[in-house]
Amino acid sequence: MRLILLILLLPCITAAQNVTVIKAGKLVDTQNGRILNNQMILVSGDTIKQVAADIAIPAGATVIDLSKATVLPGLIDCHTHITSQPGGDYYGEIFRKTPVDFAVTAHIYAKRTLEAGFTTCRDVGAIGLVDVALRNAINNGDVPGPRLQVATLFIGSTGSHGDLNGFSPYLEWKYPKEMTGVANGVEELRKQVRYNIKYGADVIKFGAGAGVLTEEESVGAPQFTQEEMNAIVSEATMWEKKTCAHAHGAEAIKIAVKAGVASVEHGSLIDDEGIQLMKQHGTYLVADIYNDDYILSEYGNLGYPEKIINKEKMIGKLQRENFAKAVKAGVKIAFGTDAGVYPHGWNGKQFFYMVKYGLTPMQAIQAATVNAADLLGWKEKTGSISVGKFADIIAVATNPLDDIKALEKVGFVMKGGVVYKDELTKQ
Repeated sequence: MRLILLILLLPCITAAQNVTVIKAGKLVDTQNGRILNNQMILVSGDTIKQVAADIAIPAGATVIDLSKATVLPGLIDCHTHITSQPGGDYYGEIFRKTPVDFAVTAHIYAKRTLEAGFTTCRDVGAIGLVDVALRNAINNGDVPGPRLQVATLFIGSTGSHGDLNGFSPYLEWKYPKEMTGVANGVEELRKQVRYNIKYGADVIKFGAGAGVLTEEESVGAPQFTQEEMNAIVSEATMWEKKTCAHAHGAEAIKIAVKAGVASVEHGSLIDDEGIQLMKQHGTYLVADIYNDDYILSEYGNLGYPEKIINKEKMIGKLQRENFAKAVKAGVKIAFGTDAGVYPHGWNGKQFFYMVKYGLTPMQAIQAATVNAADLLGWKEKTGSISVGKFADIIAVATNPLDDIKALEKVGFVMKGGVVYKDELTKQ
């Protein structure tokens, strides 16, 4: 009889164990751009079920007291390379490492990113499909990390930012041609998009123009034609995938926007015409305006060629100035840091620069929450503390609207109802 009773009560016991109530002293309402005081959040399983000033706490529920903290939705970084970060040997990173080397450390960077308060990331380029394996491992609960949308292989033209430059023509990539991401012409590019999607891409990333941290001569020149970019975007759209374009140069930005990309990454040399085109098309700007500091401070010590560092010296200040122009003009902004260019877990350092160059603290937070969720196509899943969304919730000790640097020290992290970090209630 006792066994039958226990079996009947088991669903109720399990339900109570999976219910959490969070007491939030301050809650950042990212949807409406305001702070709410003394709120309670009811979480059941991985989902937010209720948000109100007063909630009846179910029997057996776990209560987390963050009444002295500021609570926010989990942050979103739309531009990461989460499977790698700079080592101490530039040439060794290129020629000595295999995808296995990156795979055995990727989970470390994923955990650091999650513990920094970033519960969702878009990863925009990795070698050997390591990002797909990492995404799947996180989704399966095998390793802790943020929810990931992955781009798999960066698509670039021959000699572009996505190719191997500055070396002997007798040196070839260590992968099959399709796995280099290098493609030219409309038909090759359509095939490459299909290849990426076949092997797990959630989003398509391509190099609209030249780059900084590779050895091609230009920083800003277009590296695909309008016809080629149109083909990439239309093919991805047919497969119901969004596209993002690496583009520093003004012309490359404009060609990519006309092609219909969802976001422009970097956007360093954008001009007034490009700004107006982005507004007209509703294109997001994802500008990595923190990492210039790290590159100029550390990349010489990491063995990077002087020509690369000189390109960064030329571009960094202009990128920040043009970001300010885009903000003032009303271009849509989503948070993206290029984490992996600098150490993972430092993602929050960018908030200070976004505020310094024109956003209010609330707008900077919205860039990393509701705006980022919209760009990813996940606005029904995340980006705010709202009923029906994932219970991705973080907290900081002080109000980030008073000092945005508070987001560099996230003390509490919950993802999908599971607490991964708690330095605020354990004091």
